[in-house]
Amino acid sequence: MTNPPRTKPATRRPEATLTADEARRIALRAQGLLGAPDRRGGVRGMLRRLGAVQLDTISVLARSHELVPYARLGGVGRTTVESAYWGTSLPAPRRSPEDTGAVAFEYWSHAACVLPIDEWPHFAFRRRARRAKGHRWHVLRDAQRSCAAVLDRLKADGPLTSTELGGAKNGGPWWDWSETKIAVEWLLDTGDVVCTQRRGWKRVYDLAERAVPDSLRHDGLTDTECLRRLVAQAGTALGVATRADLADYHRLKTEQVDAVIEDTGLVPVEVEGWATGRNATRNRAGEAWADPTALSTPPRGRHRTTLLSPFDSLIWDRARTQRIFDFTHRLEAYVPKPQRIHGYFAMPLLAGGKLVGRVDPAREGRTLVARQVSVAGPKAIAPMAQALREAAEWVDCDTIRVERLDDQKLKAELIRQLG
Repeated sequence: MTNPPRTKPATRRPEATLTADEARRIALRAQGLLGAPDRRGGVRGMLRRLGAVQLDTISVLARSHELVPYARLGGVGRTTVESAYWGTSLPAPRRSPEDTGAVAFEYWSHAACVLPIDEWPHFAFRRRARRAKGHRWHVLRDAQRSCAAVLDRLKADGPLTSTELGGAKNGGPWWDWSETKIAVEWLLDTGDVVCTQRRGWKRVYDLAERAVPDSLRHDGLTDTECLRRLVAQAGTALGVATRADLADYHRLKTEQVDAVIEDTGLVPVEVEGWATGRNATRNRAGEAWADPTALSTPPRGRHRTTLLSPFDSLIWDRARTQRIFDFTHRLEAYVPKPQRIHGYFAMPLLAGGKLVGRVDPAREGRTLVARQVSVAGPKAIAPMAQALREAAEWVDCDTIRVERLDDQKLKAELIRQLG
């Protein structure tokens, strides 16, 4: 059950040569941002398509896991988003009629992510690795007693937050976890406990044996089988990707990708321009792997014009974002304010299949504030105005105020187009 041995990268001849523009469009379609939105599949269909939606504590217009479906489906109600992710974990008045069981769970993928419940077996390799390591950064003083106490409480009282279990902190900084919090997070890491809901942004923990469907609750897949599935899923979600891209999607190692890639169904391709400049060290010959379904029909349809969460899976990897969109993306929320270039939570603007600007938004009552706007040029003003209007409507703001855009003529034009 150990990790696959190191293997040399496969050397199959490319089955197709793609232009950089073709690769970009394939990637956009794979991420649900080119073509008609999947209204019938909705948020759950989007989650299955992406395979993982990142969670984060920052909430500006909305939390990131709400912004991801908004970017693809438009003004999806926020209650609808929560219900789609968490299913019957929601109180009955907020539950959709079709909710019949857990449809998703939270676990460590690219980061802390919402994952389709069907993927539970495929993260057995990570649960085993956590168990073998023994702990993350916190160490239990009495592991057997503390873990048994948590399991007994969950068995007796049903799903609980760490506060309800006895408290998450010892009274110090946020990382000063209580013994109970350390125990329940360890049980989450190793699969005895599962999170299938957040309540007030707190994880709600439950016994895996109760929350995960019987048909999925097993760790019988080998590491190789798990990795094969996750690399294949990443390839489908990315459309076309280098080995490094595939590894980054679920935070795998490149040698793990190399060990299974020949058996994933992905096919080798060459992408023109992917072996130049700063990308050369990561991808010397423009080598990539593609989902064969994505190659079977040319990507066509309507491009979404939208603001993207900085944690959107389209732009997870900086090197890939630079390679595909010639766009430097960096979250500056954790950068000291004087050193920020584009703002605290700068959201890239996607328009015409390209990243053509960004805005650092905020809300003041029913006013959406564009604290700092950057655009590629005059042609980006109209899509920026459209994206800001749609975002304002989605979060129930009726006024938009532009504070900073360094080019005063473009600022005036943006304000004019916002009406």
